[in-house]
Amino acid sequence: MYEIIVVGGGHAGCEAAYASAKKGHKTLLITGNLKNIADMPCNPHIGGSAKGIVVREIDALGGIMGKIADKTHLQIKMLNSAKGPAVQSLRAQGDKIAYPKEMLNTLNTLEHLEIKEGMVEDLIVDNKTVKGIILEDGEKIESKIVILTTGTYLKADILVGNTRTRQGPHGEKPSQHLSDKLREYGFIIKRLKTGTPQRIDKNSIDFSKTKVEPGDDKYLTFSFDLEPQYKIEDQIPCHLTYTTEETHRIIRENLNKSSMYGALDDIEGIGPRYCPSIEDKVVRFKDKERHQLFIEPESRYYDDMYLQGFSTSMPKEVQELMVHSLPGFEHAKILKYGYAIEYDAIYPTQLKASLETKVLENLFTAGQINGTSGYEEAACQGLMAGINASLKLEQKEPLVLKRNEAYIGVLIDDLITKGIRDPYRLLTSRAEYRLLLRSDNADQRLRKYGYEVGLINDEQITKLKIKEQKIQECLEWAKNQKLKITKEVRERFEEQNYSVPNATLSFEQLLGRPEIKFAFLEQFQHIPYEEAIKEQVEIYLKYKGYIEKSYKEAEKMLKLEKKQIPQDIDYDKIKNIASEARQKLKEVRPTTIAQAIRISGVNPSDISILSVYLKKEYGNNQKNK
Repeated sequence: MYEIIVVGGGHAGCEAAYASAKKGHKTLLITGNLKNIADMPCNPHIGGSAKGIVVREIDALGGIMGKIADKTHLQIKMLNSAKGPAVQSLRAQGDKIAYPKEMLNTLNTLEHLEIKEGMVEDLIVDNKTVKGIILEDGEKIESKIVILTTGTYLKADILVGNTRTRQGPHGEKPSQHLSDKLREYGFIIKRLKTGTPQRIDKNSIDFSKTKVEPGDDKYLTFSFDLEPQYKIEDQIPCHLTYTTEETHRIIRENLNKSSMYGALDDIEGIGPRYCPSIEDKVVRFKDKERHQLFIEPESRYYDDMYLQGFSTSMPKEVQELMVHSLPGFEHAKILKYGYAIEYDAIYPTQLKASLETKVLENLFTAGQINGTSGYEEAACQGLMAGINASLKLEQKEPLVLKRNEAYIGVLIDDLITKGIRDPYRLLTSRAEYRLLLRSDNADQRLRKYGYEVGLINDEQITKLKIKEQKIQECLEWAKNQKLKITKEVRERFEEQNYSVPNATLSFEQLLGRPEIKFAFLEQFQHIPYEEAIKEQVEIYLKYKGYIEKSYKEAEKMLKLEKKQIPQDIDYDKIKNIASEARQKLKEVRPTTIAQAIRISGVNPSDISILSVYLKKEYGNNQKNK
């Protein structure tokens, strides 16, 4: 008898099992193959636009993805460093061998975690409540809570040309019956698709025809707790190349041979909108003369190079022609061909904000089974499912992050409120309060929650409090430090083509200017604070007006979040509400007016009618029952 069983050992499963076991609950992590724990079947990178902020949020809450990435990456950089802080995000090229190995070592240190190989094909269900799992050989294992993190393994099919093969990403046997059982229990099941490009022998690529993409020349970490684990000079570079007109001609002439464009006529799955196949790019963006492709190392331990941006389901002989049409790839040797993978997922409006399902009690789901794409999206869901499953065992309220608190909150709210059409990917544009949800302040936003749920210790929270104290001290220092405009100061400003102040200004006033940074002011006055503190102060002073405006907008949203909608409300009794709104409200069953507003198909007029009904009629209907 276990307290929590986690099904699936991918990025969601690892975080869920870690959180559960770390909190002292007897946990079983069951996976089809121990070799695939924390596997990276697609691009072995961690982070990226918006995603890198999620990794920092995971670390702030007490999860492990950031720490494992910091210990094992091949290179790391800050994306969009020339742009504003709201869109800056870390991206690390991971090591496909070292990352899973380090993750497994970390999980094996946990006293309350057991790891077992097995294929789950059904659940033990009693009176709409989950009581455990049933393996394909009929073995039953009981638990109080089950967390499904099955990734792309529910009825997975590999698609190449006109062939369909029922198997997982590495040729493993997928789960054949679990999604059918979930459908029988009342879940809406959706078919989705994703894909992967070729792996190329490094020694067969002419890198002189490509552009070098190195890691950053300053030390960076995802984790707020670890010092850098690498040497800048030891980072392995990526490279950049482009498709050609010849590439596009080959694709156009062979479109009917692609699984997704006619070679298979029974495709149900919808592919990711923001990570399309190269066939999709050529068809949808006919005006583009070329598409950029990144050549990325997979590991220090072998020579496979990942051709990012060249995902395809073309037959192998066509893939050969496509690859050889690329600059630097004229004589390239393909070690593994690209493919598409189709799989089952549940429609995520069937979830509560805690990631427990509405259909079955004590069943949580996280990761690609919920219709998302990406390791980071999976990991953050796994962490939240592990935390909330534990809190339910402890008879405590779930941890639900708001949209103004975390990208994790944005992701989960989008899933449960709006549902999905294609695999969901996080983007900075999805977050209306993105200036508040920056990479640099994830610890200040979320570490207190990690401490409250027991995944952050006293030492870590003390470190945060000291940092926050130093930020306030630095702000006060900048307010009181004055710069007198002498002849020398004027010359320094003019050398940089900066507008020269007409009078003495404080550092606070100067840092409010877009072009002025602490690095420039350092030549006039020693600044007694470390870089991380100066970064926080600089961002705040430059964007103070925008940040305060975002907080005010968030406060309005929070007021609407406090307006609860009873879960027993009968939407059929609300007169004059639009039929589409009625249908969507019955499907999602929002818990607050704020959530109801975010449901697509629910208009402001519907919200007004709902609000009036709650205020005037709902109470009377309850009394008459």
